Amino acid sequence: MRESPRLRRLRSDLKVLEALQADSTILHFEAKGTPPETYLVRFRGNGLAPPDGRGDPRLQTSHAVSIRLGASYPCERPELEWLTPIFHPNISSAGLVCLGGIGKHWVPSLNLDELCEMLWDMVRYKNFDVGSPYNWDAARWAKVQHASRFPLDPRPIRDKLAKVPPPLPPKRPPAPPRPAQQATVVQETRTEQPELQESGIWWLRE
Repeated sequence: MRESPRLRRLRSDLKVLEALQADSTILHFEAKGTPPETYLVRFRGNGLAPPDGRGDPRLQTSHAVSIRLGASYPCERPELEWLTPIFHPNISSAGLVCLGGIGKHWVPSLNLDELCEMLWDMVRYKNFDVGSPYNWDAARWAKVQHASRFPLDPRPIRDKLAKVPPPLPPKRPPAPPRPAQQATVVQETRTEQPELQESGIWWLRE
């Protein structure tokens, strides 16, 4: 019995994701179904999480997204849900992901490994759009900030092939200088040496 185009596509997506995982230290995935219809994709690399209070966003190095291939896939786009904290103009706090033009005009020929590459580029701020954001706070921050250089992580998703080293850990802010210790001058007399009592001896106590 011949397989339907959808089943052939599902099997093809699994193969390309397995090949991508073999070429990457960044991406790992878990699949459910035979052939899989649901994926849990994890990225390991530099991204951002929402700030605590009114401060700057925090570094986030572990990211997870759920990808569900519905009954109309690949004619319709996959269902995406971001599962870990993320601070990005095009990903909402509820986990909704905006793919821009591709989301509005889905291209059925876009393979799952190519979609994962797009998602990784969003994580590391190589791909973002402040013009029509899902997260206004992240969009405003990305417009005005000057402390971070984009992309936050230099590695492409196939970093084993590119041989790009992982980013250096962020530098810790320098510790505030310790207050200088003031020397205390104490006058001390020695009773066992009466010849020195008149003039006294000055000891420098640190």
